[in-house]
Amino acid sequence: MTRLTRRAAAAALVVLPALAARAQAWPARPIRMVVPYPPGGGADTTARLLSEPMSAMLGQPVIVENRGGAGGSIGAAEVARAAPDGYTLLLDAGAHVVNPFVLKGLAFDYARAFAPISQVTVLPQILLVKAALPAKDIAELVALAKARPDSLTYGSSGNATSSHLAAALFAQRAGISLVHVPYRGGGPAVQDLVAGNIDMHMGTVSSSLALAQAGRIRALGVTTRERIASLPDVPTIAESGFPGYELNEWNGLYAPAGTPEPVLERIHAAAMHALAQAPVRARLDSLGAMAVGSSRAEFATYVTTLRERMEKLVADARITVD
Repeated sequence: MTRLTRRAAAAALVVLPALAARAQAWPARPIRMVVPYPPGGGADTTARLLSEPMSAMLGQPVIVENRGGAGGSIGAAEVARAAPDGYTLLLDAGAHVVNPFVLKGLAFDYARAFAPISQVTVLPQILLVKAALPAKDIAELVALAKARPDSLTYGSSGNATSSHLAAALFAQRAGISLVHVPYRGGGPAVQDLVAGNIDMHMGTVSSSLALAQAGRIRALGVTTRERIASLPDVPTIAESGFPGYELNEWNGLYAPAGTPEPVLERIHAAAMHALAQAPVRARLDSLGAMAVGSSRAEFATYVTTLRERMEKLVADARITVD
């Protein structure tokens, strides 16, 4: 063994136990869970549902902080530059894998700045049409769109949002040309759909289920891989002639890259504990969200795969954010 190797080995004997002891002592103070969106939205509600049971398991408060702006990139940037010590977490939405391809001048790399911990929820979307539209199923909708190219309109909750991307993917797969009408959120889009001012919208369960059940708008398909319990008679888009179609909103939990493995494991265990609580699952269900709770490896693969899909969809559909 050379003198340099002996020195490195001796240093490791000092440093590694110190790192292990530090991870074992974690957490010694409150933990911030940054939500990069304003209060009241789906990601914010999910974070607040997780915070109390996670706090109980970890023995320290998990404090939710909203850092909205720039499509979620401002809050994400704050976590990206935070110390990788487990005291700053990120609860992000689907924009996490879209922002790199629609936002210019980002000061960090979404793919490298974060350690994925778990997918927390999936939020199905519903392909909705106005009640007066003469299309009772997806096949009739596609036939109508092909007969009247560039005339049917679809609303979204904004450029490059999940509702925009889901509709763009549907149009791409169906070979139809639709007119995009972006709104400042899903609520106004649903309101205009009910009023008949737009023809289609990819809406969330929470914003549209009651209206669909009342017949004020019509649900033609869901974006999930399987049918959803709240709309058992509505087929998936995949089973309606578009195998493999799936594009949902979702939430995931991250830490800054470089956070020690033992700390990541404890955060993951606390998140799984929170998602296992019956009141948490019931509240998520009432919001139209489904608890997931994936392993760290599963979530890392999910994020990588979806990022690749979104890069291609954004380029093919020429989606931009001004």
